Amino acid sequence: MHSAVTLLTDSPPQMLPARQLMAFTLATHILLVPMGVALPFVTLLVHHRGLRRNDPVALQLARRWSAVMAVQFAIGIVTGTILTFEFGLLWPGLMGHWGDVFGLGFGVEGWAFFLEAVMIAIYLYGWRRLDPKVHFWLAVPLPFAALLGAFGIIAANSWMNTPQGFTLDAQGDVVNVTVQQAVFTPIFGPEYWHFAVAMFLTAGYVVAGVYAVGWLRGRRDRYHRLGFTVPFTVAAILTPVQLVVGDTIARAVFHKQPTKFAAMEIVWTTDTHVPEYIFGRLNADGTISGGLKIPQLDSMLAGFKPSTQVTGLTAVPAADRPTPAEATLVHWTFDIMVILGSLLLLLALWYAVAWFRHRDLPRSRWFFRCAAAAGVASLVSVECGWITTEVGRQPWIVYQNMRVAEAVTATRASSLWAMLGVVVALYVVLFSAFLTVLRKLHHHWRIADEGLAPNRPAHAPESDTPYGPREEAGLAAGPSHPSAQDGTPRG
Repeated sequence: MHSAVTLLTDSPPQMLPARQLMAFTLATHILLVPMGVALPFVTLLVHHRGLRRNDPVALQLARRWSAVMAVQFAIGIVTGTILTFEFGLLWPGLMGHWGDVFGLGFGVEGWAFFLEAVMIAIYLYGWRRLDPKVHFWLAVPLPFAALLGAFGIIAANSWMNTPQGFTLDAQGDVVNVTVQQAVFTPIFGPEYWHFAVAMFLTAGYVVAGVYAVGWLRGRRDRYHRLGFTVPFTVAAILTPVQLVVGDTIARAVFHKQPTKFAAMEIVWTTDTHVPEYIFGRLNADGTISGGLKIPQLDSMLAGFKPSTQVTGLTAVPAADRPTPAEATLVHWTFDIMVILGSLLLLLALWYAVAWFRHRDLPRSRWFFRCAAAAGVASLVSVECGWITTEVGRQPWIVYQNMRVAEAVTATRASSLWAMLGVVVALYVVLFSAFLTVLRKLHHHWRIADEGLAPNRPAHAPESDTPYGPREEAGLAAGPSHPSAQDGTPRG
């Protein structure tokens, strides 16, 4: 505790509000990122099924998911733009000194963001206005544009964790920048694939969770079955992949950022035969309170043998490592991420066993309760992963090259606190509007499905396919099929 108080006292007064503002905007923006990165792929997957099998239910799902994609992307434009401005406003030391080295990542992300916006607009416009096959193939590059945006952001972040591709002259200025090395840093590969798989996995569980709730409410029609099965299958396939990729990046951190790894595992002194603690709290004297201790397991996980030496926090001076409180936070978020990932693996195995045995979904309501909660669990895991990545690097904003205190703005702390209040209020309005629009879409679709809308023609628009006449266009409408005709509610 004494070390934490000392470091806080030595920090500029504006650093705390700057960090709180950045943490809030990043934590809220990242809730939208999985849908922005992966929902296009899931949508095109069900769209392809609709075209290949002439399936109006699949086409209806694709069209409705494309509407959600557009609304989410619009909100993401605002939150992402605010986050981009904050890099320059809150951390001028970082951008001013190092922008020439890692700024390319932000440029790639901005270009991909613009490209994705154009493609989403074309995809929405194409319903009813383009030939079905032309419409689908024009949208195929959309998931790649989303992944390109993730490439840019992860390239910048991985450089901050393992900076390279530059030299410093006698005055400490950056010279001799090598772009290839600055982009493809030692941690880039593991971090990018861990992030990308997490986005697809999370989007799959979130979308499937919506239909799992409908299933629990008695909506057992084909619409809900297909709406659940396609995204959940994507997530279930990727869950074991993510555990392997996660183990890879943890091992990369062990080799490339040993101090961060020590914080993740709350290892105080460098040693072999290091035990693994599940939860627990690191004290200022290096002792650990609480938690479940498993002898030698940390060394086994790090190097596959008990004699593996694990670097401890005390291997570097106190000013160059996370405080005990920060290390405890990193350790807890890392453990929560791993535990939730393990529970999702069990859920995916449950699904796989039922499918291979009966070629059907599990019949237990508990499975669908867990599936409904899986989306929330995935979002929590994403948040925990970013906390682990960013807090574990403290006190460095550029690992071993620039401290957070050296990069922070000179703006008065009171102004930053006021800015935080404004941003929080803005985000409350934004996310309230987002949820309101989604609820209105859901309500509109339910009315269309149940045939309860007033002044509606005798047959619903899109009676055969979403690629109907232009005058019948309507975002909320859906194709007619047996479950719609018999009044079964879907949403």
